[in-house]
Amino acid sequence: MMNPAFSSWPAFLAMGGYAFYVWLAVAATLLSLVILVAQTLVAHRQLLNAIRRQQARAARLRQGASRLTTTIPPPERDQ
Repeated sequence: MMNPAFSSWPAFLAMGGYAFYVWLAVAATLLSLVILVAQTLVAHRQLLNAIRRQQARAARLRQGASRLTTTIPPPERDQ
C-alpha cells in the first residue's frame, strides 16, 4: 500500500517549507507551455493565411494571363 507524501492539503501546498520555490517553478513551467502553445497556434494561422494569399495571387496571375492571350491577337506576319 502506498503512503501519501503529505498528510493534508495544507501540508501539500506548503511543500515542506519550500512552497515559494516549488510553486514558482510550476508556474514558470506552465506559463512557458502556454506561451509555446499560443505561439504555435499563431504561427500556424499565419502560415495558412500566407498560403491562401499565395494561392489567390497565383490564381489572379493565371486569370490575367488567360485574358491577355484571349483578348490580344497575335501579330500578323508580312509575307
